[in-house]
Amino acid sequence: MSRVCQLTGQRANNGMAVSHSHVRTKKLQQVNLQYRRLWWAEGNRWVKIRLSTRALRTVQKKGLGAYAKELGVNLAKV
Repeated sequence: MSRVCQLTGQRANNGMAVSHSHVRTKKLQQVNLQYRRLWWAEGNRWVKIRLSTRALRTVQKKGLGAYAKELGVNLAKV
């Protein structure tokens, strides 16, 4: 499974590692993904989902159903 947030679709970012001598080398900045078992009130069941920690904070603020609806994600298929 690729490292992609199932709610927001966030994935790795290409960046540069800059040394003290300013030599630049490519590096990947991965998304901080977590497996979480969240209660989905509208579906009346638990949903096991892989999401970024930033999305997890937003879920705690807005609620899982409201945030998924805002992003256009169907939780019944997860």
